Amino acid sequence: MSTSTPTPMERLIQGILPENPVYRGLLGLCPTLAVTNSLKPALTMAAATAFVLICANIMTSLIRHLLKPHLRILVFTLTIATFVTIADKILAAYLYSMSKQLGPYVPLIIVNCLIISRCEACSSKQPLLPSIMDGIGMSLGFALALASIALVREVLGMGSIFGIQVLPSAWPGWGILVLPPGAFLTLGMLLGLVNWWTHRKKTHHPA
Repeated sequence: MSTSTPTPMERLIQGILPENPVYRGLLGLCPTLAVTNSLKPALTMAAATAFVLICANIMTSLIRHLLKPHLRILVFTLTIATFVTIADKILAAYLYSMSKQLGPYVPLIIVNCLIISRCEACSSKQPLLPSIMDGIGMSLGFALALASIALVREVLGMGSIFGIQVLPSAWPGWGILVLPPGAFLTLGMLLGLVNWWTHRKKTHHPA
């Protein structure tokens, strides 16, 4: 088994699909379930998380030689909290209605295990470029997961995309999909689909 370190480009690609934080790692499930009843809040949350994740990776990588093992989690948390505060204030200043709609889920990015895990697994051990690429890849993977769940819920639940009606008015709208149980149902369905596709790929193209 190869023990070589992934290249920056490999880190970017792995974060999008092969190591997708939601569909492969089951990380960041709180916002995944809470803000995906439509595409606008889902993508806003994905953008805020991307900002925090990439900035936290950069900062952690830059100070990695100063980290003490018994203090590293505290440093990670303080670093993440700083950038979450910046993201929260920017949203409140320029996208006030969206900030109110997302409510406490933006401040809760502080405890998103996706970001802490990338600080621990990658940026605290890697130089700047691999850490940035890792942050971008994981952010794209997280955005892909939120967008896919939100797309299914909004189209089938309300017949619209970004608030624009795309299904005929006769479409009854599966109201349960825009309610909290719909988040669990949609995530479970898409997780099953991803696992089926992964198993099928391994069966037809064994390594």
